[in-house]
Amino acid sequence: MNQYGHLANSVVYSIRGSKAALVHKDSSLKLVGEGRSAFAFRIKGTDLVLKVFFPQFEKVAAEEAGIYKELAGNPFFPALHESGSNYLVMDYVRGMTLYQCLVNGMPIAAGHIEEVDQALKLAREKGLNPSDIHLRNIIITPDDEVKLIDVARFRQTKRCSQWEDLKTAFYKFYRHDRFPKKMPEPAMNIIAFIYKKGLLPSIN
Repeated sequence: MNQYGHLANSVVYSIRGSKAALVHKDSSLKLVGEGRSAFAFRIKGTDLVLKVFFPQFEKVAAEEAGIYKELAGNPFFPALHESGSNYLVMDYVRGMTLYQCLVNGMPIAAGHIEEVDQALKLAREKGLNPSDIHLRNIIITPDDEVKLIDVARFRQTKRCSQWEDLKTAFYKFYRHDRFPKKMPEPAMNIIAFIYKKGLLPSIN
């Protein structure tokens, strides 16, 4: 077993309701992200992230690895260095997600939105269908560049309007002087919940 496989196997968790709780990990792993299907850890002393998927999501691990391979060379996505049956090893991306920008009052510029559009255009040119693009998987780096993560749904066939809805909200509301550039996290979560339920009025 290689180093990354050993590290992935060190991750132990328990299921509490619909959520997984981390129980144990190798000391060289620092938890940097928790999702419905995986934990993400920065490997200490490196600029790499180890994403470890729960057993029921191993097909998602294989799907996401394949998509990252198709995106190789696209500067808007982290590079994939290795993958296994339940893990991916990728570049660690420093910065703040758009969600964190809104919570902390960090300005989001039109140029950032344009970079996301360019990233998605390049992905489509590879035959992919970028989907599930939301505030938590778009990162603005310290160099003011945009990176996108979590691409497991980039091959789905149905049309996803999530990014177009976010972009419309940016141009119609966020750019106005009176629109708050800093929003409480509970309010953000309520808006996201209502959006997912399809209860927000159309803004397009």
